[in-house]
Amino acid sequence: MSNQPQASDDYCFGSYSASEQPKPAPKPAPETASNVERVIATDVAFEELKRRIHSAIVQQIESDKFDKLPVEHRRDEARKVINHCVDLDSPRLNSAERRKLVDELLDDMLGLGPLEKLLRDPTISDILVNGPHQIYIERRGILEESPIQFRDNKHLMEVIYRIVSAVGRRVDEMSPIVDARLPDGSRVNAIIAPLSLRGASMSIRRFGANPLKFADLINIKAIAPEMAQLLEAAVKMRLNIVISGGTGSGKTTLLNALSSFIPNTERIITIEDAAEVRLQQRHVVQLESRPPNIEGNGEITMRALVRNSLRMRPNRIIIGECRGAEAMDMLQAMMTGHEGSMTTLHANTPRDALTRLEIMLLMAGMEIPLRALREQLAAGIDLIIQAERLPGGPRRVTSITEVLGCEGDVVSTQEIFGYRQQGIDSEGKAHGRFEATGLRPNFASRFEAERIDLPPELFRQRVLMQA
Repeated sequence: MSNQPQASDDYCFGSYSASEQPKPAPKPAPETASNVERVIATDVAFEELKRRIHSAIVQQIESDKFDKLPVEHRRDEARKVINHCVDLDSPRLNSAERRKLVDELLDDMLGLGPLEKLLRDPTISDILVNGPHQIYIERRGILEESPIQFRDNKHLMEVIYRIVSAVGRRVDEMSPIVDARLPDGSRVNAIIAPLSLRGASMSIRRFGANPLKFADLINIKAIAPEMAQLLEAAVKMRLNIVISGGTGSGKTTLLNALSSFIPNTERIITIEDAAEVRLQQRHVVQLESRPPNIEGNGEITMRALVRNSLRMRPNRIIIGECRGAEAMDMLQAMMTGHEGSMTTLHANTPRDALTRLEIMLLMAGMEIPLRALREQLAAGIDLIIQAERLPGGPRRVTSITEVLGCEGDVVSTQEIFGYRQQGIDSEGKAHGRFEATGLRPNFASRFEAERIDLPPELFRQRVLMQA
């Protein structure tokens, strides 16, 4: 017989047993035209009632017993406690008010408070919290202000603490910036006082329950079919790929889509500050960096993880985002038997991406002549994919560029496919077309050796698709 606690009517009540429970308040009369009017006249009154009920719940519930309940039983048990407290405090609430009150109290107790409503909306891609009383959301590339608010900064801080503690992070005056993630993989960044002057600030980058595949990206015209065809071959051919773009341009989405072409027979190691890469393969090891503790000890950097990953027999290494000195170790891995690795970084053009990588290599602190460093860079990187969010919100793959090698002190590149913006439509959205430049990549000769067949006309100069 299992000793696991089961949900029951009196399990979490601390002040009385089932036999001692006071008689429930009389049930409210059936709703009629005369009594269906709102009992709660204003939003202020509703918030006051919610605070009062919440205080009663805290007194009634035994948190240690509640925490021992199976996760699947907690919501039902919490609902019983909330309904009981509502019966005692405000039996005249109509059904709509009662339902709203119970749902919001459940969100406060078990979820992320007012953010739960936004997280349940699949059309929202970003949630931007600018203090307790201002929340913006992004839908289909357009920012709009949400009417949802926190009660005060204390309420917002409680939600932030709940998020970061769930992944073993901390945020306080000594460490006021934190990166974390939600259970669904959404990325979270929070910054609090004294750095944030108008209350705590938080941004949530959401990822869909099912990562987008290239078929989805083609359907939404983020990429042309011919471009996807080349990228599939590049992944199978184990080219080293850098995905470049600005904030919100779709770099991680593109990385997830690219990774779907990696064979299931390979061992993949992902390295990130906050885990957000979502691979579909079975043989995946996910590593996540760790910030220092309150004493300043215990930090595990991205660079340390990259170095350690080389001892873990990886076939491919995927770095969620390259930001610093770990670029040197990543480049060394790409050049010493770990082809087919991928990473993302922030840059506006493929040429800017190479410059940023060069700066990151210099951050490693090694005394290397600039020409030798650029030669290593050109030898390690095969392909740069540029992603961009255009005016009005559409995201496009705007360039696929091959890194050819070094000519003197300059890293030489050539664009294979590109996107040419042609204007802005009546709704304020950019439109243009995908084009093939007509330049055949140098690595195309490797297709035959890898038994990957691509039609010769793939690289003929032409317009691929209007988007």
